[in-house]
Amino acid sequence: MQELLLEEEEKMEQESTGSGSSKISSLQWVFKVKNMAWEAYKSKPFSHWVLLFLSSLGMLVAFPASSLLSRVYFANGGTSKWIISWVAVAGWPIPALILFPMYLFHRTSPTPLSLQLFCSYVFLGFLSAADNLMYAYAYAYLPASTAALLASSSLAFSALFGFWIVNNKLNASVINAIVIITAAMTIIALDSDSDRYPYVSNSQYIWGFVWDILGSALHGLIFALSEWVFIKFLGRRSFHVVLEQQVMVSSCAFLFTTIGVIINKDFQGMTSEAKTFKGGVTAYNLVLIWSVITFQLGVLGATGILFLASTVMAGVLNAVRVPVTSIAAVILLNDPMSGFKILSLVITFWGFASYIYGTSTGSKLP
Repeated sequence: MQELLLEEEEKMEQESTGSGSSKISSLQWVFKVKNMAWEAYKSKPFSHWVLLFLSSLGMLVAFPASSLLSRVYFANGGTSKWIISWVAVAGWPIPALILFPMYLFHRTSPTPLSLQLFCSYVFLGFLSAADNLMYAYAYAYLPASTAALLASSSLAFSALFGFWIVNNKLNASVINAIVIITAAMTIIALDSDSDRYPYVSNSQYIWGFVWDILGSALHGLIFALSEWVFIKFLGRRSFHVVLEQQVMVSSCAFLFTTIGVIINKDFQGMTSEAKTFKGGVTAYNLVLIWSVITFQLGVLGATGILFLASTVMAGVLNAVRVPVTSIAAVILLNDPMSGFKILSLVITFWGFASYIYGTSTGSKLP
């Protein structure tokens, strides 16, 4: 098959004259891409591509599902922001169940836990707990499609904090992406009346908008600090080390969030909340359980993409999941979708494309 493709390319090279040259060049480019893809496929074992597919599925299915379930919780009678932020980290044993067999069967040893590394994990856990609480407030007052679009600004914050904290470089494409995504957020702010739920007050909507942006900024800070921890204390990036960080940070965030839930007495209120929940106790429990599972699967998917592929591919999938979440929210949750929101979605996707281009040109970016 490859020999026939090469013969076809040689024939096109000989015939490339006049106005037909551009068409032939396009076909040559297609054949070149196909050959490169085939070579890339052969260079990795089949198990690599299976894991890559599952990781991509985690980002493109689990993360949007987690976002939609947060909105379902509030739309059907849930009121506790602490509970919905608690379920985001309650699944921390899931990556631990993957990590421990690696120690047993792959002859890997746990990373030595120094005092500085432990304090870093505790601090990142505290920031993650605060970040989840901010997003919980956002989903309490905003449509899922709007919240997902606003949360895409975390990419711009990751680039800025990466520049300040770990000296990641910024090029023109990345700066352009930051400006574009900021413009998309401004468009949503100007069109607030079109997607605000009737039972959400104007001040609640504004606070939801503010908490979403602040949560995105904190998410970008966490990303940059996590990279700093790798550079400062670990010095290596392997799959089990990334999982270790995820387990430690998530467990610390779980501890902080649990303390918040206890102080706020939200565990006691879960029984009465479940009884008044639309669909009953069973629906209430299913929403919380699947929120726990989907959030951790999404994080695991992102971890797998970073390890198996690159930050560029993670950026691509992160760009794709924004419209996936927004469109799914419109179809499944009947979210309002105005012309301004569609324009913001297009501009956001353009900003992601600019960021990915800037990353793929060789600049050191998060």
